Amino acid sequence: MHFVRAHTPSAREAIAAVPDSLEGAERLDALRALADLADPGALAAESVRVATGLALVAIGASDAAPSPTDRRFSDPAWSENLLYRRWMQAYLVWADAVQRLASTPRLREDWRRESRARAAATKLVDAAAPNNVLLGNPTALKRAFDTGGSSLLRGWRNALHDLRSNGGMPSQVDRRPFKVGESLAATPGSVIYRDDLFELLEYRPTTARVRSQPLLMVPPQINKHYFLDLAPGRSLTEYLVGRGIHYFTMVWRNPGSEHGHWGIDDYVAAQLRAMDVVREVSGSDRLGLLGACAGGLTNALMLGHLVADGGAEAVSSATFAISMLDTRYPNPVGAIATERTLEAVAGAAARGEVFEGEHIARAFAWMRPNDLVFNYVVNNWLLGDDPPAFDILAWNNDGANLPSQFYSDMLDVYAHNRAATPGAIEVLGTPIDLARVDCDNFVVAGMKDHLTPWMPGYMTSQLLGGRSEVVVTTTGHIQTMVNPPGKPRARYFAGPEPGPDPEAWMAEATAHDGSWWPLYADWLLTRSGEDRDAPTKPGSRRHRPIEPAPGSYVLE
Repeated sequence: MHFVRAHTPSAREAIAAVPDSLEGAERLDALRALADLADPGALAAESVRVATGLALVAIGASDAAPSPTDRRFSDPAWSENLLYRRWMQAYLVWADAVQRLASTPRLREDWRRESRARAAATKLVDAAAPNNVLLGNPTALKRAFDTGGSSLLRGWRNALHDLRSNGGMPSQVDRRPFKVGESLAATPGSVIYRDDLFELLEYRPTTARVRSQPLLMVPPQINKHYFLDLAPGRSLTEYLVGRGIHYFTMVWRNPGSEHGHWGIDDYVAAQLRAMDVVREVSGSDRLGLLGACAGGLTNALMLGHLVADGGAEAVSSATFAISMLDTRYPNPVGAIATERTLEAVAGAAARGEVFEGEHIARAFAWMRPNDLVFNYVVNNWLLGDDPPAFDILAWNNDGANLPSQFYSDMLDVYAHNRAATPGAIEVLGTPIDLARVDCDNFVVAGMKDHLTPWMPGYMTSQLLGGRSEVVVTTTGHIQTMVNPPGKPRARYFAGPEPGPDPEAWMAEATAHDGSWWPLYADWLLTRSGEDRDAPTKPGSRRHRPIEPAPGSYVLE
């Protein structure tokens, strides 16, 4: 999660630009990653290979070809025009060499170092693609000719707008069709509790009867909660409410400049307060927990605290969605958590800094530069089209700030694998041993997840003491959760009892077409108590409704 402060989407900015408080540390780490691409022995071998490849390109004998799924070279000119075909092949020869330099035997000895080198190589390769410039993009040139240059004028306007209003990054989405509380985060409900850290929403039942044990969703502290309540028909919240789950969710306050001291202890304490309110309002002594992304981490730590503090019986089931607790397998957060970065973030925490949401959004974008940066350079600036109106991107563009103390705590947990090591971390004064957490748990991960890869997510099943059900989808981070029934090409793997080897589990797992939501709802319903009449009014005498969902904090 490098924090990127890019003014123009150049290769230099992609690798090196970060907020001021982390600039020195992350620039040095970026330079070291670049240096790892310049291993003398590997460079010499690749130089010979590249020279040979370029010679074959020059004489028209090269078989270098893009992946069939690489849309950058879909225009017929790349295969039919002699100049463009050679330009493309020369780029592919060079790009393959750069990627090989990031995976030499020396680098493979340390997956963290290799991951940083791969990230640097990807940024270089994607930034240098010929279709990122007008002369190297035959589709854009044709569009300019066909429109008498008006597409170039529109592209110029889009670029000027982004330079003025978006920090030099191409806009990813047209947010105008979307409004939080209407077309996004639209499941009906009420705010029934509010304090400095969070609001608590209770969703209005849509079934005559609900299960007696409610569900409390804990969203990531880094993003807005409503990717689980995205849009009608694409909302897991709406779906579970429709299945008879009495559903509550926390909505974290967007931290201001005075909230940089909020850390893991503060968020876990807030979750405990939310649990108390949910139990009081529902009248149930027990509830289920659903934690998404970083919310899964704090849920796990809270469960460890409850075990140590004698309160574990309050939780009947725990769901970990696109979350990561065990970092022994390669993952991007562990890769960037160098000692230099840890020290810099700890310094920011001591100063009480808050990282702005726009920096975080850019950081995530530069983790997938071709899809989330240069794709929009081509679409918006070269072709002159407006960015698409897409609900997931609208959510992604609605970023939240991040307290430096929480970021420091989280990086320390991931860098040293503390959640997976009994007694390696204390939360609210209690040592954490997740093996003592024996409630049933459901783990869902995405095979193409670039933030919380599926194997670290899978390993949650091996840390906890309860019975585990694991589902791995074929999708990426957010698409794993936005997976409604009827979604085209939806697919997931499930089935065998999870063991210590995720690859062995995957080899034995059964592939299922369709959404995993029905499987999860069935699992959850069997662990949510008996049927009872649905409540007719939100809240309770003690916790009266404050305002309609999605509340005020999500709009900050």
